[in-house]
Amino acid sequence: MKNSILPVTVVGGYLGTGKTTLVNNLLRAAAGRRIAVLVNDFGTTPIDRDLIVATDGDTLEISGGCVCCSYGSDLMERLMTLPEQRPDVERVVLEASGVALPGMVANAVTLLEPYRIDAVVVMADAETVQAQADDAYLGDTILRQLTAADLIILNRCDLVDDAARERTIDWLGHQAPDARVLPATHARIAPELLIGLRDGSTPRRHAPLQAPGAPDAASLYDALELDMPPNIGLQQLGALLATPGTGVLRAKGMARDAGGRIAALHVVGRRFAVDPAPSGAAPTKLVVIGLRGHLDRNAITNALRKT
Repeated sequence: MKNSILPVTVVGGYLGTGKTTLVNNLLRAAAGRRIAVLVNDFGTTPIDRDLIVATDGDTLEISGGCVCCSYGSDLMERLMTLPEQRPDVERVVLEASGVALPGMVANAVTLLEPYRIDAVVVMADAETVQAQADDAYLGDTILRQLTAADLIILNRCDLVDDAARERTIDWLGHQAPDARVLPATHARIAPELLIGLRDGSTPRRHAPLQAPGAPDAASLYDALELDMPPNIGLQQLGALLATPGTGVLRAKGMARDAGGRIAALHVVGRRFAVDPAPSGAAPTKLVVIGLRGHLDRNAITNALRKT
């Protein structure tokens, strides 16, 4: 069934931060979710060959029902034709070039129907990001990329010790105070943190903590399941959960609104959306994911009470 809304995750970050690895990891974890990946050029963003089942010009058919399209310099035209060419697509992941400003890319995408930005994700290298930000030539681009982020994936944390990682996370908090920071190695991130589809489903309590190839993921994240009261104001709840003080990386759930309709709430970093629930959907618990030790349960429960 064709979606009336296509959520878009914009992936940015400077050259060499691991964007391609992240995209390949997401495709490997698609699990039947139909994702369209748009990349600038196949030559600079190689999709792992074992994922490709067919090629057709500037389009790659990916195992599991996904598709990868090259857009070159004509991103907007590709986006306008995508829904007609691939009505089965449920979500778009757009990888911006290393020198692009992902915030500006996201602003351009919002001009088109049926797209809506779900999150701006920016990759950063734990070993080099501070030095790059101080560079006279690179610094402005690096900082503008970071400040546009809803989520910053601090990649290559295996190359620094714990103290250096924490210092970098603290530094990022000052440079991009509205963004959430996710430490990672080899760009391994639980896919539910980035591509939770608006399909009416709610992840099992521990599902987001089992990232492929990341044996220590359970030690990095906490997940909460909370009851949502009836007739809740989902717009107000979304705004409260998206504030930096809650520590929420990802939240989703469905509830009956004041008009008696079932609606779905999705929070990704500092961005949130409320959508009509799929036909036949029932209210669910609110599932909230955050970094261990940074998720403020009191703030989250207070947000539920206020709405």
